[in-house]
Amino acid sequence: MEVHAALILHENGQKVTEESVKKILSSAGANVDDGKVKALVAALDGVNIDEALKEAVSFAAAPVAAAVEKKEEKSEEEEAKAAESASAGLSSLFG
Repeated sequence: MEVHAALILHENGQKVTEESVKKILSSAGANVDDGKVKALVAALDGVNIDEALKEAVSFAAAPVAAAVEKKEEKSEEEEAKAAESASAGLSSLFG
């Protein structure tokens, strides 16, 4: 939950501080864990959040792109096999 609060603050142009994260969590009715909030704010100190998000998205998208490419290759191979078996079937009709 703490990370979501930090993202909300960041998206709205607010500085991510312990106080602001606690405020969002409290207003949402969530239990505030001071240790987690402090660790999160310390971990984000000096981090370009926009760049970190871009890297996370591109890292997550890479396996998906590879899977789509592999599926396309497999489909082409399957089409070739299907065409081959169809032509073999036709040739048996005409003996």
